[in-house]
Amino acid sequence: MTALSFQNVSHRFGDFRAVDDLSLDVAEGEIVCLLGPSGCGKTTSLRLAAGLETLQAGQIGINGKPVATPGLSVPPEARRIGMVFQDYALFPHLSVAGNVGFGLKGDARDTRVAEVLARVGLSDRAHVFPHQLSGGEQQRVALARALAPAPGLMLMDEPFANLDVTLRNAVRDETLALLKRLGATVMLVTHDPEEAMRMADRIAVMQAGRLVQFGPAQDVYLKPANRFMATFFGAVNELPAVAEGDRITCALGVLPQPPGVQSGPLDMLIRPEGVRLGVEAGAGSTAGSSAGGNGHTDAWPVTRMTVADVRLIGPYWRVQLTGSGVPALRARTTSRPPAIGAQVNVAIDPERVILFPSGMDGL
Repeated sequence: MTALSFQNVSHRFGDFRAVDDLSLDVAEGEIVCLLGPSGCGKTTSLRLAAGLETLQAGQIGINGKPVATPGLSVPPEARRIGMVFQDYALFPHLSVAGNVGFGLKGDARDTRVAEVLARVGLSDRAHVFPHQLSGGEQQRVALARALAPAPGLMLMDEPFANLDVTLRNAVRDETLALLKRLGATVMLVTHDPEEAMRMADRIAVMQAGRLVQFGPAQDVYLKPANRFMATFFGAVNELPAVAEGDRITCALGVLPQPPGVQSGPLDMLIRPEGVRLGVEAGAGSTAGSSAGGNGHTDAWPVTRMTVADVRLIGPYWRVQLTGSGVPALRARTTSRPPAIGAQVNVAIDPERVILFPSGMDGL
């Protein structure tokens, strides 16, 4: 069943088109991330779904029923949604229990508050106030408050942005586990590709108000629709190439031409984790250790290069490679790489190669 649907939704602020003909569906029990750079329209889309902005064009439906058209606007409180904001919006004068129970009525109110606090692991904090909580605890209170009315849909706007990196990762994983355990339907806005990859069943990437690509994380990462998509998920190595006959030629060598690639000039983009180090030279495809720590995969041509720089960045090593007659490359590995100045054999994992006709860009 479709829990949330956008059909040809557009929205302007004056002359600025914030959302441009957006159509997508969120299935019941699914977590979908709206991902994109600042100003791309993702938060406006979320606010339209919540009823916090009046829809100008198109239609929004929740659980199969229209809640917004240019002539209809079901009020937010009647849409059965839960909202978690970036700043959490907790009432400072209310206790944790008071915040979670705000808006609940009836004899079962206290029971429901206790039940939801238990689910987010805050039963022992029910009587303290927001300023006495850590950032992670405040985020869980905001989540509990959104869950308390048993909404059919959760809308989350950059809910982890105010947490430091270490806490963000832990709270994000805890929240994902909780949402999955509850079978919640979620639309989450984020500008962080890693967060979207970790959280979402499907990712909807927006640029300049338009939906660029929508699908599982693996597809939007490995099969980007255009150059914007390829580069938005992180730095890539870029090389000119030419497709001719049954082969593709670039400065690193020659590889077989994949199906669907037309002859002519190409832009070749290679993910850093697809640059493999320490590969043994040999004829044909080569199996060796992956720079990305992904194990045994075929690779093509082996090139001798020099390690120019090594930096530890979080859980990964970033390795800069240079070579005579070949472009500099950036690799990423979870294993400790060779020292600066070392000579290494380098090969490319074809699954991390992205090919576009030369000059293809934008939407």
